[in-house]
Amino acid sequence: MNIIVLNSKRGHSRTLPVPRHWPWMLAGVFLLLPVLVAVGTYQLIYHVSDQPEFTPVMTERFAEQLHEQQLALADLDQLSQEQFRALTLKLAQAQARLVRLDALGERLVEVADVGSDEFDFSTIPGLGGPESADEGASYELPSFMEAVDQMTATLERRERQLEILEDLLADKQIEDQTWLSGRPLSKGWMSSRYGRRSDPFTGRVAWHKGVDFAGKVGTPIIATGSGVVTFSGERSGYGKMVEINHGNGITTRYGHAAELVVESGEIVRTGDTIAKVGNSGRSTGPHVHYEVLKNGAQVNPQPYIYRARR
Repeated sequence: MNIIVLNSKRGHSRTLPVPRHWPWMLAGVFLLLPVLVAVGTYQLIYHVSDQPEFTPVMTERFAEQLHEQQLALADLDQLSQEQFRALTLKLAQAQARLVRLDALGERLVEVADVGSDEFDFSTIPGLGGPESADEGASYELPSFMEAVDQMTATLERRERQLEILEDLLADKQIEDQTWLSGRPLSKGWMSSRYGRRSDPFTGRVAWHKGVDFAGKVGTPIIATGSGVVTFSGERSGYGKMVEINHGNGITTRYGHAAELVVESGEIVRTGDTIAKVGNSGRSTGPHVHYEVLKNGAQVNPQPYIYRARR
């Protein structure tokens, strides 16, 4: 490769020989020169320059991000403490309800007369079952608050159920207490049955509306069921009499007493003394005339006398 040089003044030309590798060297210089300039400028700015505008901006940005993170951490800590306090309060309330439910359960067991070995609130019930086919499947545990809320809802349902059961058992207990059974005298004998008989005063056939129990004067007359005293005083034919309303349309009468020991409006229980055997009214001797009325009409007291007490 040659380079031709022309001289405009003299009109001469001169040819200069150029080695073959020189063009490649020139091309390499022109290509590497910008790269070297750029690298040098970067090194100069990075190592030598103080970066009067870049460093403060970055520092301020980092400070703002750090402050935001600190605020977020503070909010998260406060939220965690609030949730922990709420969780602690709910757990305490749940424990108090569990104690109350245990006490209520024990009371129901006592009222219902259920064996403690069959219904024991003091032990954890046995649980179990075969392993599920998807036992290894992924399962996401609920949050503590959600679990506590579910437990609280379960306790509320059980509490309502137990309260309903308590009401039912209380009604059953009241029914048991008003259950008529037994004789109105603890000591004495049946001297006249219910139904047709000869009238002791006229000798004619008459209908005896109750049962007579003979006994000594002053023997306690007892209530055959719990109820409310609706009458206590003198009544024609009965002498001194006590009448007790037991509910469900059932009423009992105790006549010919020598002394009355209860007054109208009093509440009596089964076995309470309500009067004492006498000979008042239309009577031939000391005894108690015992009647059972159902919806206002006298019925045979004997099925009630011979039924077992609850």
